[in-house]
Amino acid sequence: MTRQPTFFIPHGGGPCFFMDDPKGNWTTMAEFLDSLPARLPEPPKAILVVSGHWETDGFAFTGAEHPTLLFDYYGFPQHTYELRFDAPGAPGLAARAAGLLQSAGFTAAVDPQRGYDHGVFIPLKVAWPNADVPVVEMSLDRSLDPAMHLAAGKALAPLRDEGVLILGSGMSFHNMRGYGNPQATAPSQAFDQWLGAAATAPAESRAEALTHWAEAPGGRFSHPREEHLLPLMVAAGASEAAGETVWSDLVLSTAISAYRFD
Repeated sequence: MTRQPTFFIPHGGGPCFFMDDPKGNWTTMAEFLDSLPARLPEPPKAILVVSGHWETDGFAFTGAEHPTLLFDYYGFPQHTYELRFDAPGAPGLAARAAGLLQSAGFTAAVDPQRGYDHGVFIPLKVAWPNADVPVVEMSLDRSLDPAMHLAAGKALAPLRDEGVLILGSGMSFHNMRGYGNPQATAPSQAFDQWLGAAATAPAESRAEALTHWAEAPGGRFSHPREEHLLPLMVAAGASEAAGETVWSDLVLSTAISAYRFD
């Protein structure tokens, strides 16, 4: 099989892509997500999504044949709690991924009950609306240690040669008080510029920079808590190639980007 790239993608705000959006806040992000299948060398055999909405002791993978949906957002219109995304699970991939991490010295397990949270089903419903590609969700380790997640990505890299698309699903800016605030524009842009330079650097210097992301200009402002940034570490860690910024826009007064790693 052709080696699949990895991506760090934004998953938006709650079910934003499935609500009225008269100001077009989410238009270009939705267009980018819709373009994902066309950006691949061939259709993926399965998709492994690292979500910023699931934290465990060690790493975990969804192992159900038909995972349910976790509507882990609040205060949205009723119809957004009736969305469907019936992508099949991939228990074999979950076991394979857990085994790769265990062989690299990590604690990893398969959770046969866990469903897909909105960090998975919302962006994938835009990109693969037919839900015809098997999906496994991967958790973050509660430590939120960037070096650990980079190393976990490296351990998972063999999956790319097995037809598996690895997606880190989060947001490159995730300060809830910053969205829609013009005062957040400058610090978000400073961090976005730094993050773009780090992501597109050669793998060794990229890993060093990303490990110390909190020291970057606007870093801690952009991520008061880093769970939405850590999926980037897994996606980047699974590649030895320099990254590429594949989408960037000013969304709700904040700079947000997406990255690809070949």
